[in-house]
Amino acid sequence: MKFATVQKRIEGVLAPVITPFKRDLSPDADRFVKHCRWLMKSGCAGLAVFGTNSEANSMSVEEKLELLEALVKGGVPAAALMPGTGHCALSDSVKMTREAVRIGCGGVLMLPPFYYKGVSDEGLFRNFAEVIERVGDERLRLYLYHIPPVSQVAISLALIERLLTRYPGIVAGAKDSSGDWDNTQAMLERFKDRDFDVFPGSEVFLLDGLRAGGKGCITATGNVNPGAIDQVFRNWRSAEADKLQAGITATRKIVQKVPMIPALKAITAHFGNDPAWRTVRPPLTELTSEQDRQVITELKAAGFSMPGL
Repeated sequence: MKFATVQKRIEGVLAPVITPFKRDLSPDADRFVKHCRWLMKSGCAGLAVFGTNSEANSMSVEEKLELLEALVKGGVPAAALMPGTGHCALSDSVKMTREAVRIGCGGVLMLPPFYYKGVSDEGLFRNFAEVIERVGDERLRLYLYHIPPVSQVAISLALIERLLTRYPGIVAGAKDSSGDWDNTQAMLERFKDRDFDVFPGSEVFLLDGLRAGGKGCITATGNVNPGAIDQVFRNWRSAEADKLQAGITATRKIVQKVPMIPALKAITAHFGNDPAWRTVRPPLTELTSEQDRQVITELKAAGFSMPGL
């Protein structure tokens, strides 16, 4: 495989877009496209569809491909999309990744195969290498998804080094959702002189990440607070940066007091006056009425809004 030259990549705020479901629990493509269009108008530079907060691992490959097609047909630029394509099954990862490249997505965000725990870096290297080789397309931009609190399978710095050395230009970066700033900082420092873009997995680390060479963040709360988070990205060198960061951190703390995925849906349902958004797929459950009231009340008290939703 020949390697592509460096191209302009997505930088800024990306949201792992929440997925709306109908009463029968099938994906609601119309609401999905509408929400994605709002996100792109409201501060998101890109959309990490089919991430953790998208309930992606509760959906089939076919369902995700249908939503991806609906997004592009609905006017969302493919170049702004970074769909999650990592699965436990190698063939599923290849299928999703190949299709994402075919339609021109700006990149793919790839989980390690996460069912088997305690696997070696060698095994993980073989998995990612197989996907890259089987897709066989120099346009591929692969972002590694490190989220050990959920996947229980870590992506080590040594593994990143090996993949980056073998596939320069293809292995484009990582989302670090470890929740451990020390790990994010180590990743930024180790690869600062390489063609490797690091995105913290929470806006809480956005300003620190930018100051250390990061490219933005890929954050759940980007679904509901994209404009304020984008203001930090755009103004991180300004005298107002720390104040702006404090504001988005405060909002994040309110939202994460309750389970994140149903919270994001409850917030979208309330501020968008669309109760259907509250639906989640099992095994997740909606917020209790008390949790729902709590998060909405605290957000309103903080002056939160979702203009244009």
